[in-house]
Amino acid sequence: MTRAVIFDMDGVLTDSEPVIKEAAIAGLREFGIAPRPEDFEAFVGMGEDRYIGGVAQLHGLAYVPAMKRRVYEIYLERVPGRVRAFPGVHDLVHDLRRRGLALAVASSADRIKVEATLKAIDLAPALFGAVLTGEAVEHKKPSPDIFLAAARRLGIDPADCCVVEDAVSGVRAAKAAGMRCVAVEQSFPAAVLAPAGPDCIRPSVAAVRPADLGLAEPA
Repeated sequence: MTRAVIFDMDGVLTDSEPVIKEAAIAGLREFGIAPRPEDFEAFVGMGEDRYIGGVAQLHGLAYVPAMKRRVYEIYLERVPGRVRAFPGVHDLVHDLRRRGLALAVASSADRIKVEATLKAIDLAPALFGAVLTGEAVEHKKPSPDIFLAAARRLGIDPADCCVVEDAVSGVRAAKAAGMRCVAVEQSFPAAVLAPAGPDCIRPSVAAVRPADLGLAEPA
């Protein structure tokens, strides 16, 4: 029986990807790069060092930390009022809390972005027993490190955790951690997600049911 549910943030709780992509395009232009929106797709879910750095390298420029700092400055200016929680997110989080499950957020993004985004979608960090960000681990998704760190922080065995993810790298990380994984088609279709091996795929967070998470259905 699942004792903890760990949520990825971007693409699961909210869709901040258009705003961070917009900020990344604007920020990288200041470094002489003119990225195309599709350049970022291969790096979704891997953290901003890879998201920004991978595109910089595609365009023949070495990644430097100043690129991420500038992108985050632009993101923080633009995110208020621009992102909303996906339908069903608040209901699911509060239902799981009522059931007494341990909850965590595990995002490859840096803490500055995670905190700003959770605030924008009205999900207080206090709702979660742990909020893990990219700075917490050396190896980003698809490495299992961040999910294993979340389980340790919650004091729950990885086998008793279920992850909700939207990206191939995240699904692979969850399965490598030995956790159940529900994939949602909020960023990628089932045909893309399925080869990564999620336990089930649902069209959205609103469509996720207790049994998908390894929980008993309500009587």
